[in-house]
Amino acid sequence: MEIFPESVRKLWDECELRSMVLVSLFLQIVLTIFSNSRKFTVAIWIRILIWSAYLSADWVATVSLGTLSQLGDSEGKHHEMDPNHTLMAFWAPFLLLHLGGPGTITAYSLEDNELWLRHLLGLVVQVGVAFYVFLRSWTSRTPLSFLSIPMFVAGIIKYGERTWVLRSASKQHFGDALLPVPDPGPDYAEIVKTYNPKLHNAKTALEIKSRIDDGDHDGTRSGKYMNTAYSLFMEQLRHLYADLILSLEEQQKSEGIIRYVSSEEAFKVVEAELSFLYDVLYTKAVVVYSPLGILLRTVSFLSTISTLVAFGFFIERHEFSNVDINITYALLFGAIFLEIYAIVMLILSDWFIVWLCRSKRKYTLMTDWIHRVISSFPSSTSGKRWSRSMAQNNLIDSCLRDKTKFDHEVNSFFDKNKFLERFRYMTWEKVDGMKEPILSFLLEMTNDVRRDRKELLKHRGDYVISKKYFIRRKLGWSVVDVEFDHSILIWHIATDLFSYINDDDDDEDPINPKSENAKISKCLSEYMLYLLVMCPFMLPKGIGKFRIRDTCSEAKRFFQKESLSISDRKKACRLLLEVETKFDPIEVKGDKSKSVLFEACRLADMLKSLEMELEVGGDVVLCC
Repeated sequence: MEIFPESVRKLWDECELRSMVLVSLFLQIVLTIFSNSRKFTVAIWIRILIWSAYLSADWVATVSLGTLSQLGDSEGKHHEMDPNHTLMAFWAPFLLLHLGGPGTITAYSLEDNELWLRHLLGLVVQVGVAFYVFLRSWTSRTPLSFLSIPMFVAGIIKYGERTWVLRSASKQHFGDALLPVPDPGPDYAEIVKTYNPKLHNAKTALEIKSRIDDGDHDGTRSGKYMNTAYSLFMEQLRHLYADLILSLEEQQKSEGIIRYVSSEEAFKVVEAELSFLYDVLYTKAVVVYSPLGILLRTVSFLSTISTLVAFGFFIERHEFSNVDINITYALLFGAIFLEIYAIVMLILSDWFIVWLCRSKRKYTLMTDWIHRVISSFPSSTSGKRWSRSMAQNNLIDSCLRDKTKFDHEVNSFFDKNKFLERFRYMTWEKVDGMKEPILSFLLEMTNDVRRDRKELLKHRGDYVISKKYFIRRKLGWSVVDVEFDHSILIWHIATDLFSYINDDDDDEDPINPKSENAKISKCLSEYMLYLLVMCPFMLPKGIGKFRIRDTCSEAKRFFQKESLSISDRKKACRLLLEVETKFDPIEVKGDKSKSVLFEACRLADMLKSLEMELEVGGDVVLCC
């Protein structure tokens, strides 16, 4: 018994290859246009679209190549290949082009870069399959066979670029490429004879100031910090990402740059640095923004243009199916569109702005004019490098929304730490108002430990409470005497509860509007929980996952016993604060459960009893 009738199977046989080739082209267009937007948008549908297109694109192109390799199998050894099959075989190099992917995305995650050997094997196999299709369809009766050659060149260039970029961005090769030549440094024995500390420090300060002023004379806002950001990326950020150390001089220069600029400019420098790092790790920037990359891009573009022109002049349409001719034109115009789009993005990129800034002395008038034109585009350096939003995750809200039984064993597939549930409890908060307070606080910390920068890295919340002995004596147990994930969780819940202590029941705003630090503190607290839940690899190792699960379980038991929902949030906070916490929860419950819910309630009570200013509590969380 046949599941599908003969007519349906025949229709599928005719449309299978054609539809997959068009889907492959469509996926390349989607990736080219939308993949870069994940840098600056938090919309879930964008991420799902890019993720789906990224995973599907290689599969569709590979299956299409496999289908092409079977063309003509039923025609017999002594029969010439159907002309339409010859035209279809011409699509093989376009599929290589698609397997090379667009320049705007080579990896969806860092793990993809580690699979560069798999892509290298794929390059060898897929080029072999495409070449096999090319040889089988070779005929001197039509110029199609000759037109395939320039497209093969373009396809191999694209696929080779992708493999090379993945290799360059892999952890091992990225770090190895940055290892410096052994440097004995200046001759101490000679320099110390004429060394003057005051002159040396003054010279260093002037060098720092001159680096910041490098872009001032280009007349554009972006040029004031783009050159600085690129220098910091090349000299410092790349090395930090590769777990390499910075010299004392490099640390001083970086610190000096931040001190000389406003908070807005400082964050713009950091934004640009991270944008450069994103391009290196997730796109073809390493190849595209190099002389070799420009040459390869030129060869690829000219190959595609020449193929389109030759196809229009030398191919007789009446010899082939109109559908196949139209699909071929779609592939050609699609390839040209992708190339032109990539060139436009290259011109509007931060990398091109940096090149203009560094070459302006040679071509002053032209580069200044181009610089001004580029900076006027909304999609250029003037704006979208990231979303300017911070992910938020609130434990009390999550537990009030979650209606599953507190002692129910959650299926790991639907666990809120897993992929499908990661957006359910997440919100986003704009960060523009937080920049100046955060930078001021960091500079204050840097001033206090200026002689020993390693001391700065040791702070994990104890900096503020150490300023006042009685505060450290009362609160040190929640910061210094516990593991980092333990401290984050305690202070997250305590910050949430403490921000409701002085609220009236009729107050619409659940956060005390008198203190801006309270709002910043709460946002940072919820961001730290987001990191603990969604990105634990960014924090020191610990048992944070167990603590979160046990704390959520205890919170849900408490809320369900009181029949509370998300609409009763204020009541839930009030009831938690009413629980008697004069005894340490570990003494009462034991330490089998890793829940910190009532430790956090105890901390909130301590803050209240100390009659601390809300911003002091906020500073502690900010340090965590």
